[in-house]
Amino acid sequence: MTDRILPLTSSGTTSPAVLEQLQRRSADPKRRVLFTGATIVTMDPDSGVLDGADLLVEGDTITAIGPALSREGAVVVDATGTILTPGFVDTHRHAWQTQLRRIMPDVDDLGAYVMSTLAGYATVYRPDDMYVGTRLAALTAIDSGITCMLDFSHNSRTPEHSDAAVQALIDTGIRGVHASMGPHFGDWDKQWPGDLARLKEKYFAGEDRLLTLRLAALATDEVAGAALAYGPELARTAKDLGIGVSVDAVFGVSSSRAILDWERAGILDADLTLIHATGLTPEAWRAIGESDTTIALAPTSDAQIGLETAIPAIDEALSVGVRPGLSIDVEVALVSDMFTQMRALHAIQRMRAVNTAYGTNQQPARITTHDVLDFATLQGARTNGLGGVTGSLTPGKKADLLVIQAEDLNNMPLNDAVGTVVLGSDARNISAVLINGEPRKWNGQVLDVDLAALRDEVHASREYVLNTPAV
Repeated sequence: MTDRILPLTSSGTTSPAVLEQLQRRSADPKRRVLFTGATIVTMDPDSGVLDGADLLVEGDTITAIGPALSREGAVVVDATGTILTPGFVDTHRHAWQTQLRRIMPDVDDLGAYVMSTLAGYATVYRPDDMYVGTRLAALTAIDSGITCMLDFSHNSRTPEHSDAAVQALIDTGIRGVHASMGPHFGDWDKQWPGDLARLKEKYFAGEDRLLTLRLAALATDEVAGAALAYGPELARTAKDLGIGVSVDAVFGVSSSRAILDWERAGILDADLTLIHATGLTPEAWRAIGESDTTIALAPTSDAQIGLETAIPAIDEALSVGVRPGLSIDVEVALVSDMFTQMRALHAIQRMRAVNTAYGTNQQPARITTHDVLDFATLQGARTNGLGGVTGSLTPGKKADLLVIQAEDLNNMPLNDAVGTVVLGSDARNISAVLINGEPRKWNGQVLDVDLAALRDEVHASREYVLNTPAV
């Protein structure tokens, strides 16, 4: 029998009755939820955008998309006036720092960030502080439509610090990728990378889990020494564990030389993600393109902080056939959401293209809103090693999706769905977020969060970190 659910109200919010029925059925692995009448931006190259279509979720999986799907046995959500999209995928965020948000909003030098945060604040973090920062980052990600987040957790001072960061991902229900790295400075247990085996056994066993483990490293030994720099030894560790690798601080000539060294050593491959990739040489880009190595761009980080060339390496990546993922990076100086990353990259690349061709007869190649949405969804999932799991609304993939209000004041009337998502929308327009088929945001509110208690924890952690001398 079909459960009749109230449609969207005139104010654009979803009926509480829908959530109540979803929560009553949350323990049923075969629960059927049918979204009807939506504009569906699938980000699947074979499906495109479907107007007035239905999407069926059974348990944690999308099982059908199309017109007039059967309502038999389903919780029906009338999604008329909304856009359904895949959840956004963040390919690189240092989540532990989140209680220090915007503490240095105008930082204009990588060295200043490194010395204040990694050589300073990081050294006094307790496991509880790791938990608070990571949980706050993940909840904020969910609120702004990020359903999958790679936490580049480079403050793993003890096993307990790592456990706290992983537990925070678990407790929020996000599709989390824990990328573990030892700290740059200060005292620590030197348990990394050996502790990765314990982490894998404790948290990442099994085939069908929300969590994924990766090894995190730096491109060179310039900042923190050879122990944290990617090379044959760390590559062997990752291969033995069967996990991917994410490499941060990929900048300039020294990183370009390292990339060519990795190519010669046979450790430049599809299991490797390079973060930033600004200022690389043409020969390094050739090696990246030929090896299927993935790239995680950080548009606002590169431009605002001024990393190497300060220009996100989108043209360089596309020129060798790499479609990158996008990332947030550090909230100590930057925004928290993916809408800003898409818009920043869209504007910067198009400005650069037109400026380069100005006064000539050249026809500049400009990326589109569809391109940046692809980077923020499907390509981000591929970059995180989850391209077969999430990133598009495709039958067989997990139900990580957003319900975006298309008739809100800032979006009406709906003329182009992709343009509306990329250029018009923000977190306030996301009425619902599903991760693995479970509602994590509903009626515009993140679920299962005591905001008053969270606020107390965040403030207490911040005060401890700010008032404890660096060690």
